[in-house]
Amino acid sequence: MPHIDISMFAGRDDETKKKVAEAVVETMMKELGCQRSHLSVAIHDYDPAEWNEKVGSKVDKSKLYAGEVFENK
Repeated sequence: MPHIDISMFAGRDDETKKKVAEAVVETMMKELGCQRSHLSVAIHDYDPAEWNEKVGSKVDKSKLYAGEVFENK
């Protein structure tokens, strides 16, 4: 508890992904009061041409608490 999935356009290196994942873990520990050992973060890369079909169309907007769902035009 909990697992966080992050979807993004492909192209970022592993070092950047690790920094993002670490920042998410730190925030979750602070805000939820949970231990590092209870958290996991996965990052999934997507081709921008496939974004709408594979990511955007699958987001349940009623569960979106911040930001907007990007629509690749």
